Amino acid sequence: LNNIISIYASRSLRTIALLYKDYESWPPADGVSAEDSTQADFTVIFHDMTLLGIVGIKDPPRNGVPEAVKDCQNAGVFVRMVTGDNVQTAQAIAEECGIYTPKSGGIVMEGPAFRKLSRKDMDATIPKLQVLARSSPEDKRILVKKLKELGETVAVTGDGTNDAPALKMADIGFSMGIAGTEVAKEASAIIVMDDNFASIVKALMWWGCAVNDAVKKSLQFQLTVNITAVLLTFVSAVASSDEESVLSPVQLLWVNLIMDTFAALALATDPPTRAILNRKPEKKSAALITLNMWKMIIGQAIFQLVVTFTLHLEESRSLGMRRFPEWRELKTMVFNTFVWMQIFNEFNNRRLDNKFNISKGITRNWFFIGINLIMIGGQIMIIFVGGKAFHVRPLNVAQWGYSVVLGALSYS
Repeated sequence: LNNIISIYASRSLRTIALLYKDYESWPPADGVSAEDSTQADFTVIFHDMTLLGIVGIKDPPRNGVPEAVKDCQNAGVFVRMVTGDNVQTAQAIAEECGIYTPKSGGIVMEGPAFRKLSRKDMDATIPKLQVLARSSPEDKRILVKKLKELGETVAVTGDGTNDAPALKMADIGFSMGIAGTEVAKEASAIIVMDDNFASIVKALMWWGCAVNDAVKKSLQFQLTVNITAVLLTFVSAVASSDEESVLSPVQLLWVNLIMDTFAALALATDPPTRAILNRKPEKKSAALITLNMWKMIIGQAIFQLVVTFTLHLEESRSLGMRRFPEWRELKTMVFNTFVWMQIFNEFNNRRLDNKFNISKGITRNWFFIGINLIMIGGQIMIIFVGGKAFHVRPLNVAQWGYSVVLGALSYS
C-alpha cells in the first residue's frame, strides 16, 4: 500500500484511502465525544476498519502557471510552495510548475521536521527551501515570520481561514476571490478575482513595478521644475532693480499646474511592459532617488537655467534675434521657452533606465498624448489671449520658433 501511495504521489496525484466500518447505531456507544454526546470521537472509532482501495486524484496546474512562475523568478521573486499534501505529491507538482529545482540546491521538507529546526539551522535552511509539505498553518506563519526577520519582502497566497495569520503577517497578502473565505479576504491586501497564479504576475507588474516607477518619474520631473523655477525666480528678482521676477505669480501657477497635475497624470498612466519583469526587485533600503535620477535632475536644471538666464539677460542677439523692445515681451519669451522645456522634458522622464528610445511605447498611453496636447494648447492660448491676466505679450513667428527649438533641446 505504501508503494502504491508513493507511485501515485510521484506522478503528482493526491492519494485518498477509502475505508469503512459497520456500527449498529450512530454515534456508537463506545465512541461518543466527551464534549458533545451527539458527536463521535473519531480518534476512538478509527480502528479495525476495512480498506476498500486507494484513489489517486489529478489536480493539474492551471494553464500558464509554469510560465507565471518563471516570470516571477526572472523578476527576482523566490517562489515557494507550502502545502498540506504528501511530500512526494508536493515535490512532483512543484517540479511540474518549475518551483522545485533540485539542480540549484533546492530543499524539500515536511512541516514537522521544519518546526523542530533550531534557530541557526532554520536560518540556514530557509534561503534554499522551495517546498514545505505536510505543513500546518502555524508552519506557514513561522516561515513568513522568519523570512521577514531575514530582511525579505514577503508575499503570501492563501484561500482558507487557516491562512489568515500568514496573510496578515506578510508584507503583501493575496487571497483567492472565488475559493477564498471571507476571513482570508479580510486578512489580505489584494484579492485575485480569477484564483489564477498568473494574475499575481500582473499584480507584480502593476503594483510592484509600475507604481514605484510612476512615483520616481513624477518625482524626477517635479524636482527638475522646482529647482529651475525657484532659482530662476529668486535670481531674476534679486538682480532686478525693481525686485520683479521674470516669472509672474500667475505664470508660476500655470507651471505648478503642469508640474503637479498634468505631468503627474501623464507619467503615472504609462502601462507596464513584460520587459519590466526582467528587472530585479529593489531593496527596502534602496534610495528613492537613484544616481541616474540625480544626473537627469541636475543636468536638466543646469541646461534650463543657462537657457532662461541667457534670454533674461538679453543675450538673444547672439542667436540672431533683434533686441526686445519691451520688458514684458522679453518676459513672455522666457516664460514661453521655460514651459516648452518642461513639455519636452516630460518625454525624458518616461524612462528611468538611461535608454535612448524615450518614445518607446508612447502610442500605448493615450492619456500621455492627450494630456500633452492639452498642455500645448493651453500654452498657445495663454500667449495669444492671456494678456494682462498672465502678464504676456503675443510673440511673432521667429520668437515662437526660438521658444520651441530651445525647448526641444531638452529632449534627449
